[in-house]
Amino acid sequence: MCIPKNGLLPASILSLFLSVLSVGTAYPWHDETHLAIAKAAGYKKWYNAVGADMAKIKADRIEKNNHYSNNPKGGEVTPEFVMAQIARYDDPADTDGHLYGAIIASLREYRKTLEMGKYADYHLAFCTHYVGDLSQPLHNHPNDLFNLLRHHSNDGVVENEVLGNTAKITQQMYPIVLRESAFEEDLAREIARIANISRRLGHTLRAEKRDMTKEEAYRQLGHSASLLKAIVKHIESKRR
Repeated sequence: MCIPKNGLLPASILSLFLSVLSVGTAYPWHDETHLAIAKAAGYKKWYNAVGADMAKIKADRIEKNNHYSNNPKGGEVTPEFVMAQIARYDDPADTDGHLYGAIIASLREYRKTLEMGKYADYHLAFCTHYVGDLSQPLHNHPNDLFNLLRHHSNDGVVENEVLGNTAKITQQMYPIVLRESAFEEDLAREIARIANISRRLGHTLRAEKRDMTKEEAYRQLGHSASLLKAIVKHIESKRR
């Protein structure tokens, strides 16, 4: 980029860079992609999977920061890193994001609300959405210029076809075991594993200066759907 002799950037470019530096990535997979993940996973109330995005309209950063994690380049996600984010759930000041912790924190809220005898499924719907965001590569990357310019297009790679093609997601699914005796431990490990798969794909996209292919997108959606299916199985076993 050429910098003017006076050292000042044009207002439009300056505004773009300020937005990159000061605002965390807030976009998710688009709505029908989230619905398709939930449907492929066998979540009975799959139509609630976009609720977390609806909440962002009024909750703003309280909710937005739950949807991404601006991981440093090359930074491996560990189960310990996942667990450390739990306390930051719904924190509007944490603009680095805490997607990984939000998955576990929302399930804790689900369990706590259920134990109080109240309707708890809203918390499960939020969790469903976060698990979907986990497989979007740019939700696992620094909020830099590449992320800003490519995020929207990557969110919508299969949006126009995916809800009618959930079989393409199920073809990419695989078994995940979350033990009853070590549920959060196993869940944190699986979150970290998928986050690292997504992060590595993000590095590839950045290096090659491109968007995901449809094949890559469906493979990523399969990771989210596989984890969500395991979570739903755990939830349903506790309800019996």
